[in-house]
Amino acid sequence: MSRRPVGGGCLVPTIPLEVSCLPTRAAVAVLGVAAVSCALVGATSSSAVAASGNGKSALAGSVPSWAQAAHKVGASDKDTQVDFRVYLNNRGGDAASQLALAVSTPGNTQYGKFLTAGQYRAKFSPSQSDVDGVAAWLRSQGFRVGYVPDNKKYVEAVGTVVQAAAAFSTTFSDYTVENQRLRSNDTALQIPSSLGSVQAVIGLDDSLALVKRDAKPDAAPSPGFRNAPPCSAYWGEKTVQNTPTADGTKLPTIPSAFAPCGYAGAQLQGAYGVASAIAGGNDGTGVTVAVIDAFASPTAAADLATYSQRHGLAAPKLTEQVAPGTYIRPQNPRQDPQGWAGEETLDLEAVHTMAPGANLLYVSGPNNYRDLDAVLNKVVDSQSADIITNSYGYGGEALPPGYIKPQLDAQIQAAATGISVFFSSGDAADETGGVAGARPTPDWPASSPYVTAVGGTSLGVAQDNSRLFELGWETGRSTLITVNGAPAWSPRTFQYGSGGGTSRLFAQPSYQAGVVPDTISKRYGGAAMRVVPDVSAVGDPTTGMKVGQTQTFPDGAYYDEYRLGGTSLSSPLYAGIWALAVQRHGHYGLANPVLYAVQGLTYDITKAQLGTYPGAVRADYVNGVDASGGYTYTARWFDWDDPLTIHVRPLYDDVTGVGSPNGSAWLQAVQSAP
Repeated sequence: MSRRPVGGGCLVPTIPLEVSCLPTRAAVAVLGVAAVSCALVGATSSSAVAASGNGKSALAGSVPSWAQAAHKVGASDKDTQVDFRVYLNNRGGDAASQLALAVSTPGNTQYGKFLTAGQYRAKFSPSQSDVDGVAAWLRSQGFRVGYVPDNKKYVEAVGTVVQAAAAFSTTFSDYTVENQRLRSNDTALQIPSSLGSVQAVIGLDDSLALVKRDAKPDAAPSPGFRNAPPCSAYWGEKTVQNTPTADGTKLPTIPSAFAPCGYAGAQLQGAYGVASAIAGGNDGTGVTVAVIDAFASPTAAADLATYSQRHGLAAPKLTEQVAPGTYIRPQNPRQDPQGWAGEETLDLEAVHTMAPGANLLYVSGPNNYRDLDAVLNKVVDSQSADIITNSYGYGGEALPPGYIKPQLDAQIQAAATGISVFFSSGDAADETGGVAGARPTPDWPASSPYVTAVGGTSLGVAQDNSRLFELGWETGRSTLITVNGAPAWSPRTFQYGSGGGTSRLFAQPSYQAGVVPDTISKRYGGAAMRVVPDVSAVGDPTTGMKVGQTQTFPDGAYYDEYRLGGTSLSSPLYAGIWALAVQRHGHYGLANPVLYAVQGLTYDITKAQLGTYPGAVRADYVNGVDASGGYTYTARWFDWDDPLTIHVRPLYDDVTGVGSPNGSAWLQAVQSAP
């Protein structure tokens, strides 16, 4: 099913093989990352330049770490077309980031004094002379200059490998990496020293080919999936004790509850205590929530309309902006547009469930890797939305050269202009895979101090739509075995969970000071660092959301519904709830200062209920669609953090942040922020 970029918010379908989307963790390339003003600690700066003589300066960190001599297989094809971006530094140093926090922080004299896009450009964007200088140099080297966004953040160019080699004073070779043949420059890229505004050059090497997935260039409905029985309409409806399995398989008695079939509509509104607000007109009306994904499902609008009718939601107000549009790069045939259909559907239906009156804006990128940053920049600079939710990420904080700083600048502009940006925190917990001694890390962009990172939980919804329990999403998985002739569960293995952990790049932002314990923020010694996530909502696929999507089944393509999860669910759910706050309060910019200020009214995720609700039993079809291939059964143990470095604890923790939304008192508190 879904194919994701790397890491965060991977769409996790409830299929027997589990992680069909699964993050091609950008384990791949630990490359130089761009320096982020004073907030980025200890990173290699690919935007830093070092004089190299001959009137040129080298871009430090611009050689991918995977481009090692031992893996070189020969010179790159000199006639291959390359399309790349030259990113430019903003003006004013740290002034933009300081303003972004000031206008978003209650009590600051600048609180709420957001800039328009035009004001932001005039104050901070690269100058026209900087753009003209870069464009003129690129043309002088034989490149065709393409798109330049209104905020002048980058200049896009197209040429050949041989032109790039000459222009950037390097050579290009192919290297074998993860069974792929990839192109890279062999030495650091060099640019004229006169172009001091250059921040990074992205696109000359094939680093991001390492995040591709299956080649399915068509956009036909994705393969079908159905939840197998038994599953429950609400938590505890069906148990091992009161419901036999469909094929007569005997199961252990603990855990006893069969997994929910998927929560929807009033169940999720009730669990988070916003049903009465929505019924009273506080439903997100007048607020625009943008969903950014790659590609575009041809059935997403129709699926959303059908889903809304089935689950008692208002008719959706959806606008779709489909790539390529202003993006000159065509869809990459190595990408998987078909697989992203479930992601788009999930995101739209999740936002609409929690904010049925809000305007939905779907903006797609022409691929699932290099253009997502351009899409975010476009939505922010055009001020097309009040809230942006992003269910994608890059496993860990090690990225291709210059990738962090350009994206960070877009996030800063969003906050400074009153836009709240949410990112999924990831589905691989601390990125160690539960392996002792592995290096833990949160995912980027969730680790940015200028976005709200949304972690995942395991949620129990009662028959009356109230919240029975909410625990940290850290899943231990057991398979069915026989011990002394009786059914038993195998020893647990870690499967997946809410992304979280302590950043190695970003210093602790002011809103986390005094809230995040030193034992977490100073995990590596030295100064306190940024910790992820900030908040949380349901993400566990075992207790996930029912999603409606047109899929391809053995008997044809048609609409059907199934359970889905991941922090790909958590982020749009939270963004939808945030739309209710924006409707009454107005713009917040960066949401975090307010969310941390009302921690006392947030639902605190702890382990207190774990003894009563240890987990669930899940039944799956072996073939994913019907009983013809038989059934499989697994136990899913909640909040199983034994092999991880991140743990649920009272108050702030690095699995669920400050917690999840907690009804009318919480909503009134955030809406009343001064």
